Amino acid sequence: MNIQEISARLAGLAVFRGLLDDPVLADYSALIGALARGAGRQAVCEAAGRFEAALFAADTDDLSGYIAAAVLECENICARRAARGALSPALEQALDSELQFLEALSAMTLDGLLEAAGCDAGGFAFLPRWTAHPTGLANAYKARLSEMGQRGYGMFARHHVFMLSEEGRLTPVRHPDPQRLADLPGYEREREKIIANTKALLAGLPANNVLLYGDAGTGKSSAVKAIANEYAPQGLRLVEVKKNQLYLLSDLMDKLAANPLKFILFIDDLSFAANDDNFAALKAILEGSAGGRADNIAVYATSNRRHLVKETLSDRAGDDLHEADTRQELMSLSARFGLIVTFQRPDKALYSQILLQLAKQYQLPIPSDQLITRGEAFAIRAGGRSPRAARQFIEQCRAGVL
Repeated sequence: MNIQEISARLAGLAVFRGLLDDPVLADYSALIGALARGAGRQAVCEAAGRFEAALFAADTDDLSGYIAAAVLECENICARRAARGALSPALEQALDSELQFLEALSAMTLDGLLEAAGCDAGGFAFLPRWTAHPTGLANAYKARLSEMGQRGYGMFARHHVFMLSEEGRLTPVRHPDPQRLADLPGYEREREKIIANTKALLAGLPANNVLLYGDAGTGKSSAVKAIANEYAPQGLRLVEVKKNQLYLLSDLMDKLAANPLKFILFIDDLSFAANDDNFAALKAILEGSAGGRADNIAVYATSNRRHLVKETLSDRAGDDLHEADTRQELMSLSARFGLIVTFQRPDKALYSQILLQLAKQYQLPIPSDQLITRGEAFAIRAGGRSPRAARQFIEQCRAGVL
């Protein structure tokens, strides 16, 4: 291909047009455009320098690898249609054509571009050279299409934990909590129920919304995060939602419903005042709204309150003529979670077991009886036994504080 053909093909991308929004590839396109226009040596050098600086700033000099990664993770109509098994012949033809072009483009060196433009490479010998090599991009992308249910596309291919912004946009969490199931001692029976429900979600079977209820510090949130980390390679993604964002969930669920991946909408430390507007919003989402819940989404919430609603003695002695109906309304929200898992404060035996397992993980050379005695004393000062108190004690021992 000559440089005008390359420039025209790049400008005419349709399936992979989103690549042109990538800052590095936008600068690459500008370099190709400068060569295609026959811009002067100064303008070409300036475009080349800007592009190479952007590539190097991305912590690589491998243009082939950069383009391949961008193509494999690009969110586009073919990725979405293929995930639903609905790729039309016209789209498939466009996809094949653009993949062949992008594979050829990714293998081009600076000298190759200059040759395609009819320029003397010797006049640009001082410019840095990037790395380029064959990638097998077309075949790799076709293989990726068959794995959309596990790998996803776009930002869902690069990240597995997300936050919901105030505007309702998903924002990737670049450094999620690295918690793993193997790092969580105790409460195996409780977590096994949640794991089984998550496996059903991943398998496309009916899965329940889950309420993790119990004392503070017992590992409810850690269990959800560890499960998200454990099953991310199988297509699980976690979206953390704040209580004041519940009104955004209906639109979010509509957007995620067509995605081939499976999603846990995670609401941490959930509780409501009796007159909280978010109460009705979550109630409608869990059950009872006209739209229903998509098969690839489940809501997991943690709370220290069994019925989720803060209640005082004055509430019971109020002037409500139909107090029983009101109390039933307040209690109905937790009943809409199909699975309720209780995390109770550990007794002495379980607390001792947690201490010993954590000490083994952290390789603490402390005799077991001494460890348990000191750990019990720490728990009393910390307000009671809990896995959180046990981990804090072990970490302080490791740091030499205790």
